[in-house]
Amino acid sequence: MASETMTPPTVTGVTPYINVQGASEASAFYQKAFGAKELMRMPAEDGKRLMHCHLEINGGPLLMSDCWPEEGHPHQPSNSFTMHLQVDDIDAWWKRAINAGATPVMPVADMF
Repeated sequence: MASETMTPPTVTGVTPYINVQGASEASAFYQKAFGAKELMRMPAEDGKRLMHCHLEINGGPLLMSDCWPEEGHPHQPSNSFTMHLQVDDIDAWWKRAINAGATPVMPVADMF
């Protein structure tokens, strides 16, 4: 696991930042399912939630944190976004994700 005092890498461009319930568990799942590297984590004082987590998946950044309802940022479920992951061997990536517990909603197929 990444050090809490590690200097985070510089990120440029547009970077997805998601708020989830259970950011620590989400990070562990992304590491197992997608080979993510956790570059930085900032745990909250409550010892349960993450204030910030910086992952790298296949060379691209993904930032996340837990939700903070007491700060005016409650969890708001959404299904109106897509995250695209460009890979060189879809079969290997697919198998790893499924073995990690991912639930497929569409079969693997060549697409636009």
